Amino acid sequence: MKKLTLLLLTAAIVAVFTLPIAACKKDNSALCNYEIIAEYDGQKTVSAVMNFTYYNDCENEISDLKFNLYANAYRQNARQKPISQTYLDKAFYNGESFGKIEILSVDNCSSWQVCGSDENVLLVSLLTPIYPENTVKISVKYTLELAQVNHRTGVTERAVNLGNFYPVLCHYEKSGFYECEYYSCGDPFVSDCANYTVQLTVPKSYVIASSGNLVKSNESGEKLVCEYELKRARDFAAVLSQNFKTESATLGDCTVTYYYYDDANPQMKLNAAVQSLQYFSDVFGKYVYPTLSVVQTGFCYAGMEYPALCMISDKLKNDDAIYTIVHENAHQWWYAMVGNDQINSAWQDEGLAEYSTLLFFENAPEYGFTKTAILGNAIKNYRAYFTVYKQIFGDANTQMTRSLTDFTSEYEYVNICYNKGLIAFDTIKNSLGEEKFFKALKHYYSNGLYKTAKPEDLIACFCGDDSDLEGLIRAFLDGKIII
Repeated sequence: MKKLTLLLLTAAIVAVFTLPIAACKKDNSALCNYEIIAEYDGQKTVSAVMNFTYYNDCENEISDLKFNLYANAYRQNARQKPISQTYLDKAFYNGESFGKIEILSVDNCSSWQVCGSDENVLLVSLLTPIYPENTVKISVKYTLELAQVNHRTGVTERAVNLGNFYPVLCHYEKSGFYECEYYSCGDPFVSDCANYTVQLTVPKSYVIASSGNLVKSNESGEKLVCEYELKRARDFAAVLSQNFKTESATLGDCTVTYYYYDDANPQMKLNAAVQSLQYFSDVFGKYVYPTLSVVQTGFCYAGMEYPALCMISDKLKNDDAIYTIVHENAHQWWYAMVGNDQINSAWQDEGLAEYSTLLFFENAPEYGFTKTAILGNAIKNYRAYFTVYKQIFGDANTQMTRSLTDFTSEYEYVNICYNKGLIAFDTIKNSLGEEKFFKALKHYYSNGLYKTAKPEDLIACFCGDDSDLEGLIRAFLDGKIII
């Protein structure tokens, strides 16, 4: 997921050690199912019940389920803060504020507890083990207290962001469920595709932008009740506001809607969203969801992507907003549809999303962004970082094969994961040639659709038996390339 600063328009490579995924097969038709019934009180509280059906697509029996509680990172005493010192002033518009997710009960289990390294995991012990290709249903009742914060989950100045607002099943690997800690640097999420049915109840003065396709809605007294569906998606998100206006367009069987409250030229943003969605569908593969919501909201970074929904900061001016919309749309391919471990191999989605953005603007000159300027900016900023860090620390760590925990600052993260990543993918394209480069990405998309891909999957699509090209890519990742 993208955290693009206003000063840097280029991006992408974090690390390469990913989680083993061979134990589960996420390409079959049966998936886990989330049924979420949630109500927002118009102040700061969401009350919800999540009926969750677990489908065991692994090769072994499962006795316990683990869910990431991302919203607990907003607790006052959280060990891992969701926002770094650099962005505190932009995030907390009314002074420091806190939130949390509180689990009230879990039905159809032998026991449950909130645990993890930072109260970030809900552990549910099942009544009986679930064997491969069998299911179990549990029900989780919880409340979500929202901080006043311009961030993924919280009450912003003019909207309410509901990203990661429910317990999310941990990604499963050979060693068990993978618990995600919430780091302020990067996007600390790893999740698998599931099916969603979500009912949201809000005061009727609100407009809802969501990841899902609206199935039905009705007013009940002073409340608005909306029901959404989303199939084969890694997350479900929503943004609520009493101030939203909308502009919509259709692209094939997809409806693209731009939600905004402060934009003198909303049609331009909608056009960029539609054009980039069309371009990426043409060059990579079909966009699979029936809707796309592009949403202006309070956010201390430039943008944030969820399946079928992109948050765009309301502080961005026209050019920056357009650039961010295109980048977040690219994430629908590289993260939403083809997934990866964003903690340990974020280069797979951030790198490809940022280079995909460059490719779009190279083919849409009317927006005024050029490849020369974007690539030149990345090289300039990366070299400046290298010089500064070498002077301060005696050396600059340019390895891309590292976890989010291994970056000493967001400045280092941006330059390694974003600027060097952009340079790396441009080098790959120049080495392969345009035809082979796009053929490789189409192959990566078709093979990785709905799955959690490994770094080796992408490298193999580019390299095949070309050991020289693989060596070049590994040299970028290992920090051996001099730029």
